[in-house]
Amino acid sequence: MDGDRQVIEPSPPILHVDMDAFFASVELLSHPELRGKPVIVGGHSPRAVVTSATYEARAFGVHSAMPVGAALRLCPKAIVLEPHMHLYREASRTVMALFREVTPLVEPLSIDEAFLDVSGARRLLGESDLIAARLRERVFAETGLPCSIGVAPTKFMAKLASGRAKPDGMLVIRPSEVLAYLHPLPVRALWGVGGKTAEQLERLGLRTVGDIADTPLDALVRAVGEATGSKLHELALGIDTRSVETVSQEKSVGHERTFDVDERSPEVLRRELLHQSNRVAVRLRSAGLMGRTVALKLRFADFTTISRSRTLSEPTDLGKRIFDEVTAIYEAVGARGEAIRLIGVRVEQLSEAGSAVHQPALWADETVPSEGWRDAELTIDRVTAKFGTDSVRPASLVNAPKSGETADRNGTRR
Repeated sequence: MDGDRQVIEPSPPILHVDMDAFFASVELLSHPELRGKPVIVGGHSPRAVVTSATYEARAFGVHSAMPVGAALRLCPKAIVLEPHMHLYREASRTVMALFREVTPLVEPLSIDEAFLDVSGARRLLGESDLIAARLRERVFAETGLPCSIGVAPTKFMAKLASGRAKPDGMLVIRPSEVLAYLHPLPVRALWGVGGKTAEQLERLGLRTVGDIADTPLDALVRAVGEATGSKLHELALGIDTRSVETVSQEKSVGHERTFDVDERSPEVLRRELLHQSNRVAVRLRSAGLMGRTVALKLRFADFTTISRSRTLSEPTDLGKRIFDEVTAIYEAVGARGEAIRLIGVRVEQLSEAGSAVHQPALWADETVPSEGWRDAELTIDRVTAKFGTDSVRPASLVNAPKSGETADRNGTRR
């Protein structure tokens, strides 16, 4: 009878796809003989850090961002492979293209994970759990790379589900299951709850998400502040109104280097700033972006880290302009002669290159590059695109080590 008919709850529309041990998995495509063994992706310099590790290595406590030396002490039999960013970027492009064949509503979070909204795709491809299962199969069939997928009503729950599904799995949390799944979890499962916030909550006796859900909002606000308290209250009730955003504006473009040995030479540091400024400028131009704020990052021998920035009157995508500003920042910091462990250059407040409005200068200013500089840097772009990054370099860099010869270099886009 109709009264006895079981109602099947439709699967929720949000997918979070997370590639498993992405960098390590890509490396194993070239080293199939290492499958099933503990593998670490990282440099061989004394200060190299782990960028990825297989689950066999993670079983020993190895994790990303820890020093490679420490990882090898935990797992002496691990095999260390050098990272190859160009391979990861190419694999990411392939995977993201597969996602967009399922739905145009794809929000990449990083090189190896993305949210998908399959609301519209369900009419053609079936329920979300079927879409997710087929997507996992296709990603592996076409790339050889495993992934885990969480399917849920909201972005927060989908990301939580993919994490619980790892490695190489899938977890579906339907709307009626959200609170039963969420409330037994520890408070640290909620976005925004780090060590300090967790301690504050635990002092109040709030140890699970369910405890937070049962706590009056005003008590949470008194404990952790209005913004955090309100957000935790909503998440604990399964509320997350954020939609999948298909367009994400780059927040900054940067490049940094950790020296093998602490560096004190102003000449070497200045040369490194020039190299990084040019690298950042090339990235800006290739992305069709310009930036108004130039930032310098310094990490000293005692691990103290500072960041200083200047905002320009007009946005720029020129290496010389970035270099002039970041050098002035370095001089103003007064760090000459101090031992530097890491140095980095970053450009922020980005906008599309065509949207920048240039005001004509009343007087010639030698600190602002002329159109001749722009022509020169655009010419260098064309040459390096054809012959490689190090085919053309400023004269002061001709005798400097090429990228990757003596240091780990980490290009970052946020």
